[in-house]
Amino acid sequence: MTTPTAPASASTQNGREFEFADRDFRRICDLIYQRVGISLAPAKRDMVYGRLSRRLRALGLRSFQDYLDQLESQGGDEWQAFTNALTTNLTAFFREPHHFEKLDTELRARSGRGTLQLWSCAASTGEEPYSMAITACEAFGTLKPPVRILATDVDTQVLATASRGVYAIDRVSGLDPAIKKRYFQRGSGPNEGQCRVHPALRELIDFRPLNLLAPRYDVGGPFDALFCRNVMIYFDKPTQRGILSRLIQHMGDDGLLYTGHSENYLHAADLIQPCGRTLYKRAPGAPA
Repeated sequence: MTTPTAPASASTQNGREFEFADRDFRRICDLIYQRVGISLAPAKRDMVYGRLSRRLRALGLRSFQDYLDQLESQGGDEWQAFTNALTTNLTAFFREPHHFEKLDTELRARSGRGTLQLWSCAASTGEEPYSMAITACEAFGTLKPPVRILATDVDTQVLATASRGVYAIDRVSGLDPAIKKRYFQRGSGPNEGQCRVHPALRELIDFRPLNLLAPRYDVGGPFDALFCRNVMIYFDKPTQRGILSRLIQHMGDDGLLYTGHSENYLHAADLIQPCGRTLYKRAPGAPA
């Protein structure tokens, strides 16, 4: 939706390369909310300018109004570039370690049930699903555990990085040396300073694009573990409820939802209920 035109404020100039008026920022906020549900606060204005200005340069445009007019009139692949630019991706291997300790315990307890299904629904550059894969290998004592991991994200660029499984060596510097030795291959020569995940980990994971605002998720399941961490903070409460109502439809009867430490779902107590530290299960009576 295009917001009403308003005069550009003096602060939109300030020697910037591109004209960026208040109306442009409001229009961007409307578009990204409609597209993927992200609510941009006014404090994100400089971030938006910095990220989208790269798209203006790439397209040879001189103002944000020109860019947004072209985006809405022509769309196409630029919608994905627009979404990728405004998606925040902050992740690390074994971020919030207690979740992986719990996952290890759950996987061991469910041994013998056949193939266990896990889902990383905001996989970013891959550190989370690879951490899940390592946890599974450790739990079952093999590089071929009875586990399949679905890894999804709305940002296709970060998914491409995740699929490659190549990282700067400092990304794994804090890991246990034994874990690094078993699951990462250090680069040499032209690949010095990089490492690659063990191919066996990559074989456990299916990387796919997914917009959590989609009316339905074609992801299969039911999932024994669903990681949806540090992504809901970018959505307003009604959007969170809509996403949760779809996520729980893909959880097994004893499936667990792993969430971020700063996320709170008191407003969705009819859908999910806490069962541990930043851990939830489907609430009694919630749709399966």
